[in-house]
Amino acid sequence: WEKWSRVSSTWPRRSLPPPGKAGSGPRRRIHEEMTTSRKMRPKPWSIHFFQRDKTDDAERAVPAIEFLDSIPAKVAAEIHAVLDAVAAAPPPSFSGGGKWEAMHDDMAGYFEVRVRGGGMNHRLFCVLERNAEDLGGSSIVCIDGLSKPPRTAAHPRDYRRVKRYGAEFNKRRTVLK
Repeated sequence: WEKWSRVSSTWPRRSLPPPGKAGSGPRRRIHEEMTTSRKMRPKPWSIHFFQRDKTDDAERAVPAIEFLDSIPAKVAAEIHAVLDAVAAAPPPSFSGGGKWEAMHDDMAGYFEVRVRGGGMNHRLFCVLERNAEDLGGSSIVCIDGLSKPPRTAAHPRDYRRVKRYGAEFNKRRTVLK
């Protein structure tokens, strides 16, 4: 929302002419920039939720959804808003501002949505799939999440679980339909 409120304050005050009637001068340049940028905007990425395969889990759990259901609604809504913003950017050009971060070391290849709320830090772990035909194109796949007290490291078993689910996704490619 803040992004759009900043855009509206810098938006041209005068209305622009209809396409093809831009005339010349600065109004024409603004018109061309606006119509060109609309055409060049990259397609938003899809958001999917990893679902365990029946051979690995008879209940076919969706770990990321279970995580989102376990946290306060306000925090889940903020995580959802961050995911939507990342998908719209899309991810390669999204500047995270601390809310979307690439992981490193043993967790390289994963990204996390980071939100604070209810006295805890909440993390949703995702992987990026470029041009994934089986997912309908480029996608963000939400794998799992965790909550932890501020200024503490996540437990290694939590990272192992995320990596296990990530490997299962890579092997089976199952997402919630």
